[in-house]
Amino acid sequence: MDLQAAVAKWSIVASASGCVPLSSVDGWLPHNAAMDPDATALLQRLLLERPIAALATLHRGEPAISMVPFVLAPSEMQLLIHVSALATHTRDMLDHPRVSVLVTADTDGATSPQALPRVSLVAEALPLAPDGQAYLGARERYLARFPDAAQTFELADFSIFALRLQSARLIAGFGRAHSLAGESLQAVLRGIPA
Repeated sequence: MDLQAAVAKWSIVASASGCVPLSSVDGWLPHNAAMDPDATALLQRLLLERPIAALATLHRGEPAISMVPFVLAPSEMQLLIHVSALATHTRDMLDHPRVSVLVTADTDGATSPQALPRVSLVAEALPLAPDGQAYLGARERYLARFPDAAQTFELADFSIFALRLQSARLIAGFGRAHSLAGESLQAVLRGIPA
């Protein structure tokens, strides 16, 4: 079977299994109308409790990844990051605002790495104007979670970016995957206290 026939066959199987194309994501993701309460709680805990994410950007046409502390702003459907203009990922986000973020659960030594709970997110990165109301609220929220970051807010080269969430792919454990976008993602985030 040639590649074109394989893709056509896969598309039929994907369509029959409930996969739908998401305009915000390249490719096919299974669409879940609702997650069970345990998976919902896991996604909420990952975004609320984990302090660090891997940030994937496009750097001079090549994929690049870095680490960023983040805070969730659930009512705005966004993650907030505070980054230096000296970091390559900052320039990358200005040049190519579509980014991906990966947040993983802590390893406990007993869980297989393949079953490690994690969520990958597709987002649009937007810098917040330092003189705007959104910036002030984001700064307050960020410092509530990371009080040691107060000193970097005094440096002129640091700025806040809002990563506006478009879709999420939760791996809740081995064989337990959920994809969310639009209203289904908003519903999960609405359940998180602001």
